[in-house]
Amino acid sequence: MTKAYSVLKVKAITEDEETRTITGIASTPKQDRDNDILDMVGAKFALPIPLLWQHNCNQPIGEVTDATVTEEGIEITATIVKILEEGTLKSRTDEAWQSIKSGLVKCLSIGFRPLEYSYLEDSWGMHIQEWEWYELSAVTVPANPDAVITSVKKIKQAFSDAQNHTAPPSTAKAKPLATELQTKAPRSTSVPNPPRNITLVDPSQGSIHLLSGE
Repeated sequence: MTKAYSVLKVKAITEDEETRTITGIASTPKQDRDNDILDMVGAKFALPIPLLWQHNCNQPIGEVTDATVTEEGIEITATIVKILEEGTLKSRTDEAWQSIKSGLVKCLSIGFRPLEYSYLEDSWGMHIQEWEWYELSAVTVPANPDAVITSVKKIKQAFSDAQNHTAPPSTAKAKPLATELQTKAPRSTSVPNPPRNITLVDPSQGSIHLLSGE
């Protein structure tokens, strides 16, 4: 899962006996901190979209019931359920509602899967033209690194290294022999695991073969 963070510009907050409703604009920056660009008009989704608390799929708090997409952002209407029965669900939804209403939690994060993208020149970033939007989360800190994005960037670096036949410089430093003899731990007699062959495939760059130890 990849994520695009934004600040929710709240237009209205309403509450009645059964529902709590938020109307606002989730405007995503043209280029985020990972140097990625997400085209708003490339969103593919079906309503309602789950509304989660802090990107935890085990903590739903409501649904996105309406979404209008423009080039500048996405205007959403979301409802946070109102639970009357005491318990964990009531505590979670009440906390989410009070946090958003008070302004303590004012960020939204879009959970999505890239469908069509290209790498940006002279950058680690990607230009994502089409994407599947499958959840929206209310989040406190919108700058958490994304593991999938990090993995994609590592794969891109692997292709670059393979094409340029370069290897990262060694950071090991020579030590005096006497010091090495005093601090060196006994050698292990265990047999190391053999390296595994790994094939990385990119539609635009072909494939490369690596060892798991590279």
